[in-house]
Amino acid sequence: MAHKSQAASVSQIFDQISARKTRKVSVADVLDAFGHRAFGALMFVFAAPLALPMPPGASAILGAPLMFITAQWMLGRRTLWLPKFLLERTMSMSDFRAVTTKMTPYLERLERRMRPRLTFMYNRVGDRLLGAVCFLLSIIVFLPIPFGNMLPSFAIAAFAIGAAERDGVAAIVGWIATILSVLVLAVLSKAIIAAVIVFFVTLAHIF
Repeated sequence: MAHKSQAASVSQIFDQISARKTRKVSVADVLDAFGHRAFGALMFVFAAPLALPMPPGASAILGAPLMFITAQWMLGRRTLWLPKFLLERTMSMSDFRAVTTKMTPYLERLERRMRPRLTFMYNRVGDRLLGAVCFLLSIIVFLPIPFGNMLPSFAIAAFAIGAAERDGVAAIVGWIATILSVLVLAVLSKAIIAAVIVFFVTLAHIF
């Protein structure tokens, strides 16, 4: 694997996408730009916004792609596959630039503190374990649990940026956030049970 100094950082790749003279940016564009690091990068893109207060319904929109991505990480896929309807999702370049402009200073500050370390946490077995944890967290994110998806989203974002930068310390932060998520969700157990029932009833009506 290339040393961090030899590979563009996540923020630099976002800047490269922002510099393109196109009117829209699709999920496919982001996938192509990140190449072999697409798992971590796209997980971060979808999870990080949900770690902050978001309008109702945002978790359902961003949570669905998270489930697709984390499930494949759990299964050990080397390349990321997304269905066509997700790949074709777009946002205007002006909106993409506005988001990256706000996000980049924080991301750059984070990246300056990150480097490849404790990389033993990212191997075939470790990746599947992290993928399984993130998949379970993404299901929680997708469910309509009031205030129940911010910590799981933060945990996924930490695992994701750690995977993209091969920094095991970020994974440790992700594990801490996961434990805290479980504790918080235990308190909200009644809401979780009700949400799970609604989720499976909805699936039953769809299929």
